[in-house]
Amino acid sequence: MKRTYIDSGVLIEAVRGTNAVALKARRIITDTNREFASSIFVKLEVIPKATYYKNAAEVAFYERFFNSVVHWAHPDDRLMQAAYQHACDFNMAAIDALHVAAAISVGAEELITTEKLNKPIHRATGITVVSIQPA
Repeated sequence: MKRTYIDSGVLIEAVRGTNAVALKARRIITDTNREFASSIFVKLEVIPKATYYKNAAEVAFYERFFNSVVHWAHPDDRLMQAAYQHACDFNMAAIDALHVAAAISVGAEELITTEKLNKPIHRATGITVVSIQPA
């Protein structure tokens, strides 16, 4: 089993999208050869907005995904320090640095994102970052 951390953009594409990126996101999320990892950071990026706008189907989709997560990152001081270091070292946005640190903290082999290849998250070390965006 491949331990995979899914970025929020992948979940949003999977539930809302209708293009090739969305199809790729859905294939990844339903891949039975993967064991998923996540964090409260991903939940904070996807569930509150869907909840606020009363999109029950979208919330249910996210909840099904989160119920399938096997490895949860815990936002402790060590994780926060690691995220801070990633942000400083690679000019990463705060939330991307938190995702990288969370993924590494749970031993994920890869972090799958919708960020384009020219974004700082792809400079991260310690984990393979894979974009589902076309090159």
